Amino acid sequence: MTAPAPVGHSYGPYGSAPDSFRILFVCTGSICRSPIAERLARLGLERRLAADDAVRLSVESAGTWGHEGAPMEPHAAEVLLEYGADPGDFHGRELLDEHVAEADLVLTATLDHRAHVVSMGHASGLRTFTLKEFTRLVAVLERAPYPERDLVQRGRSLVRAAAALRGRLAAPDPEWDEVADPYGAPLSVFRATASDIGSALDPVLTALTGHPAHTP
Repeated sequence: MTAPAPVGHSYGPYGSAPDSFRILFVCTGSICRSPIAERLARLGLERRLAADDAVRLSVESAGTWGHEGAPMEPHAAEVLLEYGADPGDFHGRELLDEHVAEADLVLTATLDHRAHVVSMGHASGLRTFTLKEFTRLVAVLERAPYPERDLVQRGRSLVRAAAALRGRLAAPDPEWDEVADPYGAPLSVFRATASDIGSALDPVLTALTGHPAHTP
């Protein structure tokens, strides 16, 4: 997890540091879906950006009923290893006000999670989406020329553009915008969940960075 900013650090328009862009993934228990998204996102950023740039995009996760301090679900850790991502040093977190206030972009597993985040306030409605919802919006935005710019400014501009487009681009069915909960299911279901998350993440990370993934 990202270390807290030092005392006296100045923050940008959403509470995050002005030289960083903070992404927060949210699910229910903070041990399955959001950890998978967090670690796949970190891997995707490492494969797109030089180390000095990658650290400017911070990725964290939490749960609306998060198991504070709990380890990642073993099947979740196993599928991350299969992707080449690092499941180590993970501790579940309960979603708190400061997590929402400091995030530039909140990506949730379901519509209920999105509603929970928005209900917490902090002007979060314009920067909170389900992961798959944001992927749909980004796909439309990426059809038009998108200017290259500073990573942080690029990310914040993308979030604003997606929020403006959201009301005009509804999903064919609400379930299209959700990632199902694999908790308690066999490894094969966790693999399907990780594939679902990874497929949704790939275009989002490309849009945020301006670079496709570079696989080893």
